[in-house]
Amino acid sequence: MAFKAYLETKGRKTGKIHKVELLVVRYNNRFYFSRRNPNGDWLKNAIANPDVTVSFDEQIFTGKAKLVTDISLNKKICQLKYEDKKRANEERIVLEVDCN
Repeated sequence: MAFKAYLETKGRKTGKIHKVELLVVRYNNRFYFSRRNPNGDWLKNAIANPDVTVSFDEQIFTGKAKLVTDISLNKKICQLKYEDKKRANEERIVLEVDCN
């Protein structure tokens, strides 16, 4: 269910566009990215400037990013993202991108 995509964010300090390749899950017409800790620049940038772009396979989607606060959704995304049971059940910070 998970695949690689590019997430473009606007730098929270520089204002420059940053593009990073990440593992993503598409679920209920939204994109989900996750991390074990809040220290990633892409995550900090998306929180500070929620207008982001997701691209893969020559497709480009623009949307709004926000942190997932629903614990059951957070768990579901982690289980979809990782086949390894240990990783699938780790607590993670999940970012949702709504492109509708």
